[in-house]
Amino acid sequence: MSTISESNLPGVGRKFQIEAISGDRLIVVIHDDGQREIYHFDRKNLNKPDSVVTLTDGEARQIAGIIGGLSYVPRALAPTELILDDLVLEWFTIDADAASVGKSIRELAARTVTGASIVSLIEANHETRTNPEADTVINAGATLILAGDRKNLVKLKNLLSNGTV
Repeated sequence: MSTISESNLPGVGRKFQIEAISGDRLIVVIHDDGQREIYHFDRKNLNKPDSVVTLTDGEARQIAGIIGGLSYVPRALAPTELILDDLVLEWFTIDADAASVGKSIRELAARTVTGASIVSLIEANHETRTNPEADTVINAGATLILAGDRKNLVKLKNLLSNGTV
């Protein structure tokens, strides 16, 4: 298992150090102005970075979504979840017999009824809709990325599967 440590950099921001299972090291510095720096150290020389990438806040958030699976979830991976304090992101695949198949997000009143949100939808053909509109129809085989606390996510998954909270 990889280890992650973090520390304050007074006057700069925060530093996150990731020791990967491979033995490589990543250091991510998040500046108070939003800029990010990523330093990669090869396991053969942990004293000098092999490469450095500087990103804007927007670029860093886009890459985080890509790495986190918001736009593509490899087929070999089971649905998963990501926990950020009290917010949980969970990948949920719609079964062919789910009550939500053929209904729009608006018809389901998903957020209003459950308190959780559908933040992304990945169709079986890999078409992706980030922050889908209320008129988006739920199709069998789609993978939804849901956001909320655990209690509300249970309600949303019940609504999507069974039609009831």
